[in-house]
Amino acid sequence: MRVFLGVTGASGALYAGHALRALTVAGCDVGLCVSGAGAHVISHEILEAGTGPPDDPALAVEAFVERFATGPGTVTRLGLNDLTAPFASGSSLAPAALIAPCSGSTMAAIAHGTARNLIHRCADVMLKERRTLVLMPRETPLNLIHIENWAAVTRAGAIVMPAMPGFYGLPRRMEDLVDFMVAKALDHLGVPNDLITRWGEDAPVRPGTAA
Repeated sequence: MRVFLGVTGASGALYAGHALRALTVAGCDVGLCVSGAGAHVISHEILEAGTGPPDDPALAVEAFVERFATGPGTVTRLGLNDLTAPFASGSSLAPAALIAPCSGSTMAAIAHGTARNLIHRCADVMLKERRTLVLMPRETPLNLIHIENWAAVTRAGAIVMPAMPGFYGLPRRMEDLVDFMVAKALDHLGVPNDLITRWGEDAPVRPGTAA
């Protein structure tokens, strides 16, 4: 399965990292496109904990792929302004796209059809071809412009999936909360995953209680 993964400049780069890992583990062919602001957030939120963020955004993306693309699937890095990429055309037949995290400005561009880069254009293609588009914003609180943009893309056919992890799975680590959201996104993309406990299938037991 071919999937487009767009990463923009909202906080929450770890959602993109875990999504990339899960997509490659599932054997997907991932077209990865990271905006300049997205690369900056990756550097700050993920890479800076090590030896410091690379000065070159391309190096940040390379380090990001090295860290998270751990499965048998392939990753093709796409330039933000490369409108010759297959995902820029409906004729490519790519069935699904995920933008995680999705910044407010990216959401606005999609809502109003003002595509200025490959991430915007791919989202536009998904909508016009009636394919699956999942947008994961991470912003709070919301102003009315945000809310109206979310409503506009929803009416156009996108799935707005704010980064609001659930706690009923009894998460023990931050990564559990991230995987909750990634699993929800992959479910809508049609990508098999076992990132979370499915409610009613293998419900978790709270510490100190009988099974």
